Amino acid sequence: MITDKLNFTVGPVQSCPAVRELGNEQVPYFRTPEFSELMKENERLMLKFAKAPQGARVCFMTGSGTASMEAAVANCFTPQDKVLIINGGSFGHRFQQLAEVHNIPHTVIRLETGKTLTREQLYRYDGQGFTGLLVNIHETSTGVLYDIDLISEFCRKNSLFLVVDSISSFLCDRFNMAGCGANVMITGSQKALACPPGISIIILDTLAQQRVMSNNPGCMYLDLKLALSNGERGQTPFTPAVGILRQINARLCQIENNGGVDSEIERVAALANDFRKRIKELPFEFVSNSMSNAVTSLHPKNVSAFSIVTILKDEYDIWVCPNGDGLADQIFRVGHIGYLSIEDNTRLINALADMYKRNLL
Repeated sequence: MITDKLNFTVGPVQSCPAVRELGNEQVPYFRTPEFSELMKENERLMLKFAKAPQGARVCFMTGSGTASMEAAVANCFTPQDKVLIINGGSFGHRFQQLAEVHNIPHTVIRLETGKTLTREQLYRYDGQGFTGLLVNIHETSTGVLYDIDLISEFCRKNSLFLVVDSISSFLCDRFNMAGCGANVMITGSQKALACPPGISIIILDTLAQQRVMSNNPGCMYLDLKLALSNGERGQTPFTPAVGILRQINARLCQIENNGGVDSEIERVAALANDFRKRIKELPFEFVSNSMSNAVTSLHPKNVSAFSIVTILKDEYDIWVCPNGDGLADQIFRVGHIGYLSIEDNTRLINALADMYKRNLL
């Protein structure tokens, strides 16, 4: 019997030994010059890895990715805006919900499950007075990666303020914040950063900072003016998840020492490609032909997807991601982020092959 559990979900994911060791340490007091220097290094490396434009700033928010999604909506838009929202699944729908909560006028481009955004769908809204666009560049619930070049071209043509949720795509897929003209980028600690959940991260270009400084978000905890002003001294306005910020620092430094963001993306891509090549021998269909390196979404041909998730967990000590939104029996997802290897892929493939021999697939 295998006793070591193997995590192929898309968050929280497996952490490397250095990150786990930090998690065992006593959390230090944080209003110190030493912690401020650590936070400034975190900001520097985040800006570098996101290829952010000159003058961009980073806000480290204690909260899940949704906290930073809400902060971006509340701080960067007002009821005088008119935004487009790409909704291809659970997280695109979350942007829609946030726009509704904050009374931001919006129009939703609703996509079919597993389908990517097409030029025809997007350009129906060309020249119609929109002021912003919200997109989860990788719709984690379906595994679809949208074409950032297409979206960037449209936003430039229409002078739209672009917010990119890159929570599950950052460090997995190539992204150049300055190059694509994104004004805001969002990510989280528990995805490819491979740290515990609890910190989400917002990168703001200079235009986004101007919007933040001139808007009233109607709340205190998510007011990015406070985050920006405190960040100037390497601090946060309220008590942050100190331990996770130390772990993020270790992980960012590890990526830097291992060759930087491009090397990390190549590593994740190699894991994804290896898995996708070998899974073709088993009775699954890919949900999309436009996939992020972060995750592979699969549709079983013969059995319930949720039964596969359950059997892998209970009988093989392997976690993969179930799906929601009425898709629990149709789709499951295999992540390629975190502290994983080709050998781990082999263990999962062998478990699925054994299930096939047992007539469980």
